[in-house]
Amino acid sequence: MITTRRGAAQDIRGILSLQEANLVSNMTELEKEQGFVTTPFVPAQINEIIAQDGLFVAEDDGQIVAYIFGGSWTYYGQWEIFNYMSSRFPDLSFGDFPVTRENSFQYGPICIAKTHRGKGLMNKIYEEMRTVMIHRYPLAVTFINSTNQISCRAHNKLGWEIIDEFSYNDNSYLTLAYDMSISAL
Repeated sequence: MITTRRGAAQDIRGILSLQEANLVSNMTELEKEQGFVTTPFVPAQINEIIAQDGLFVAEDDGQIVAYIFGGSWTYYGQWEIFNYMSSRFPDLSFGDFPVTRENSFQYGPICIAKTHRGKGLMNKIYEEMRTVMIHRYPLAVTFINSTNQISCRAHNKLGWEIIDEFSYNDNSYLTLAYDMSISAL
């Protein structure tokens, strides 16, 4: 039975294993068509997001089959792409909200084991995160590499909306936003 919950230090090994199998730099072109993650995390960074109550996991028979990160822009500032993306916020809005570093958080990455995709797990683990993060932020913001079409389709089904497009390091990205008051289930 699959359960979702907040992540803990004992989950790091499973997260790293799932990350390794789905990291874009480790995949063939054919494998990338099934989705990928672009940002590699090391144990210290995972421990930091756990301490900020921003890691959520799905477990099946004791094995981590999905994870999702959610954190402040300060946390994500250790990667330059997030600084660049958030520098564009003054020109962005979503619904009735101006997008700011104060009223939004960076959601992602989300990674689901290939064996567990297409079974509604994205909604369940996202809802686990949403119920915690809504108490701090009204908006979730993320980016997706525009070549990651499976992720684009999955986020569209969940209700995410594209609010910006940008280029960074010769790649094209979409910035998406989500109103945290809306349940994912």
